[in-house]
Amino acid sequence: MRAVHWLRMALTWGVVAAVLFGALLHASWNALVKSSTDKALDTAVIHLVGSFIGFPLLLLAGLPPPQAWPFIGASVVIHIAYYVALTGAYQHGDLGLTYPLMRGIGPMLVALSSSLALGEHLSPLAWAGVVGVSSGVLLLGLSQRALQQPKAIAFALINAVVIAIYTVVDALGARMAVAHGGSALQYVATLFVLDGWPFGLLVLRQRGLAQALPYARARLPVAMLGAAASLSSYGIALWAMTQAPVATVAALRETSVLFAAVLGTWLLKEPFSWRRGVGTAVILSGVMALRMG
Repeated sequence: MRAVHWLRMALTWGVVAAVLFGALLHASWNALVKSSTDKALDTAVIHLVGSFIGFPLLLLAGLPPPQAWPFIGASVVIHIAYYVALTGAYQHGDLGLTYPLMRGIGPMLVALSSSLALGEHLSPLAWAGVVGVSSGVLLLGLSQRALQQPKAIAFALINAVVIAIYTVVDALGARMAVAHGGSALQYVATLFVLDGWPFGLLVLRQRGLAQALPYARARLPVAMLGAAASLSSYGIALWAMTQAPVATVAALRETSVLFAAVLGTWLLKEPFSWRRGVGTAVILSGVMALRMG
């Protein structure tokens, strides 16, 4: 019965609007990381702060049911790989290249894996939407200059696979929580309380407290904004995945590259070429196909 319930979900305009807002938040915290002088330390500080922000939410929402905990544990481990690849990508390439590449391939991988793991089968129009969004995202990131950043490309492609894995794992976990009387908020709050510590402590050990603490104090206001944006963005995404098929939500969430391109141009002075304009049009067409599919 629960499986049938998930299969009957649809991508409504309300879910679309929520996920688009979450996409803006997601691009915002990534832009904050890119603007820093130490990407790894900034990512660590943001997610350690996120752990503290998640704690009062966890007290408010309560613990998720036991059935969700295996997924939370797996997700914490997978997210360590995500943070390592994320900081590596931003260390070796600009936001406008690495962000589209790592986010663009993920939706197609999620669509394929969710068919096997969740039994969700997309309509031809929804598949066209997934491919359209992914193609537009990749178009935003591909350029002749991109080929001159092989390390950034390698980190971004690795992270695309990691993103697809944790997306499916967390979708399963959030749905398991809801199916057993819990909520997506319980799941995401617990995840954030635990999530930041492994990678954060690893980076702090590498940098040393003498270097890390002054940096963390100076970046604390930015880290608080980034942590709030990150938690809110992912919380919205997981809630949406309890309301609509995972693959469509995952693809829609990657419209964050549009916001990332704008933020990269506006805040980081990265160029906005005609290629990015075409990619934007392709993504918007994909979004409409997702909604209609």
